[in-house]
Amino acid sequence: MGKFHKIALLSTLIVITIWFPIVVECAKKAVGVARKEDIPYIRCQVCEKLAYQLYHHVQNKQAEISPKKISEYQIIEISENVCNLKKQEADWILKIDIVEQGDRLELVEQDSEGQCNSECKTIERACQDVMDYSDTDVAEYLYKTKPDLDSLKSFLCKDLTKVCSKAPPPVPKNRVPGEPFVAKSSKEAEMEKLMRSMQGMPGAPGMQMYSREDLMNQKFGDEDADDDDDEDEGGFSSKLGKVIKEKESKKNDWKQRITKGIQDTSETLKNHANRVSHRMRKWWGTKKAQWKKSSKTGKGEL
Repeated sequence: MGKFHKIALLSTLIVITIWFPIVVECAKKAVGVARKEDIPYIRCQVCEKLAYQLYHHVQNKQAEISPKKISEYQIIEISENVCNLKKQEADWILKIDIVEQGDRLELVEQDSEGQCNSECKTIERACQDVMDYSDTDVAEYLYKTKPDLDSLKSFLCKDLTKVCSKAPPPVPKNRVPGEPFVAKSSKEAEMEKLMRSMQGMPGAPGMQMYSREDLMNQKFGDEDADDDDDEDEGGFSSKLGKVIKEKESKKNDWKQRITKGIQDTSETLKNHANRVSHRMRKWWGTKKAQWKKSSKTGKGEL
């Protein structure tokens, strides 16, 4: 088991070494922000693609664990992850391009993953809006009824969320077009997939997966922290060094506490043993004196 942990940690270091230049380069680009005003025009299409992804993720999971039966908890986990770009289940979002066609917005699937710009974040947000608090309901439906794809689409998009119950409104003529779809390099796509797959590995217990936006804004574990645009380029290195030092300090502090606790306990037990031993010797000495006295008294009477 220890050998596996060492291999996992080594893999993590290699990935970080390769990935870091890509992160630094990405930090120079503008951060994508969801365009909430576009969501009403794509919500129904997002729901239909979401239903497709849910159906196939559940089917794939069932095939993976066969002959065991997929649990409702596993389906809930899939439904929670499928709209979260930090999870592998949401990779499908990275392949979608929003294209304006007349007075409609169309979701067009591309052959490869693209850079996550405002369109990518808009699709993620629309997906989250569709699921909202419906993840457990759709998971229960999938688990109990085992529907086909068309039935799942109808249940999720018409009966449960009602996002496809009426046609979307026409797109305003003055709408500002979104960014063009820019495919990722194969190396970058591979690194992102690897980073996501390494989440929660036994050999890297503190490892987390951050989205491109988190990396650009240097949000590492503190989502509520205010943005600081005035930080110099050395800020990242100093923060990383500080985190490592703090972790080392805490680690050493725990070692010292444990060592001191063992020493204190050992000293306490030793003192207690000495006191008990002293009392036993004193008691034994008193008893011996009494027996000798009794023996002498008995001989005198004889």
